[in-house]
Amino acid sequence: MVKKIHSGALARGFRLGKLGLTLTGSYLGYQAQNLLLGEERRAERQQRFQQAASRRVRQELQSLKGAAMKLGQIFSLQTHALPEDALQELAHLQMHAPAMHPALARAQFKSSFGKYPDEVFREFEPEPFAAASLGQVHSAITKSGQKVAVKIQYPAIRASIENDFKLLRSATFPGRLTGHTPVAVFDEIQRGFLEETDYLQEGKNLDFFGARLGGFTYLTIPRVYWDLTTDRILTMSFVEGLPMSAFLGTKPPQSVRDSIGSHLVELYYFQLHNLKAVHADHHPGNYLFQSDGRLGLVDFGCVKRISFDATDLINSVVARSWRDSEKAAQHVLRLVFGQAVHYQRARKMLPMLEEMAEAWSKLADEAAGRETIQPP
Repeated sequence: MVKKIHSGALARGFRLGKLGLTLTGSYLGYQAQNLLLGEERRAERQQRFQQAASRRVRQELQSLKGAAMKLGQIFSLQTHALPEDALQELAHLQMHAPAMHPALARAQFKSSFGKYPDEVFREFEPEPFAAASLGQVHSAITKSGQKVAVKIQYPAIRASIENDFKLLRSATFPGRLTGHTPVAVFDEIQRGFLEETDYLQEGKNLDFFGARLGGFTYLTIPRVYWDLTTDRILTMSFVEGLPMSAFLGTKPPQSVRDSIGSHLVELYYFQLHNLKAVHADHHPGNYLFQSDGRLGLVDFGCVKRISFDATDLINSVVARSWRDSEKAAQHVLRLVFGQAVHYQRARKMLPMLEEMAEAWSKLADEAAGRETIQPP
């Protein structure tokens, strides 16, 4: 049976509503157990409830794909806000989703490229090796013998994203009326998600970063095969490496882990300060690791162009320059929120900047301490 994306607004809204009711019922049942069964084994019951609820959410988001699954990926990185059981379940969304039936994948390829995969490639693996929120990736061999990765977009994925955000806006309408849910936030997230459905733009992003990060010898970025690419099909050179969880399962030595950490920080700040553009989809599924510490960076659908002076902002946060004067505070807040920001409203965000500066300071102190401590 061919599996399809449920793109209709009513169908997706019904499934999300059903999920909410199911979780509500489970929670009421859990609380009833606590009342009827008393304190004994309460911690165990709480853990079982959290595990079951987290698994149910993850399974439904995986099935829905699109914006719902991408939001789940974002939540999977919120280690400060969600319990461990929820984080472990949502982490599965970073690489795994139910794949399209091979017949549907072939049909999707032909509808965009005009030919079936087996007419275009010497070899094409019908089962994907990766399936995520917007598309799935197959390995293939070109007619000239190169191993490639072929990303095929799910059917009607743009419509499903648009419908999901209509539902989200409807659900948050009271908050938007009171100003607690800024419209601009939803507009920006939706714009970013829709941009990721344009594989021609992603190909341009790959070319941009591949050319400008080519000097980092430890980094591999896929090369685009433009003659085998459309707005819904992206063919790239195959990048070797393991996802983070599998890589850590090989128990790499600490020296390799430290090297990878240094490389990731170096890459991020080089993009921020020098390129004024950042590979902005940082979930672990987009990084591939090799035993010698080399990195592969994939999935360039989400790229953020930087319009402000990032160096100035970082220096201001490190120095906490907003404490110096109202003029200095205004300068920092305009760097963060843009020149047209309402200063008195934006000033309420200064405590958050204080927390950020404090967190960075602690991390810097810990890093410096580790460097100065000599082994016994």
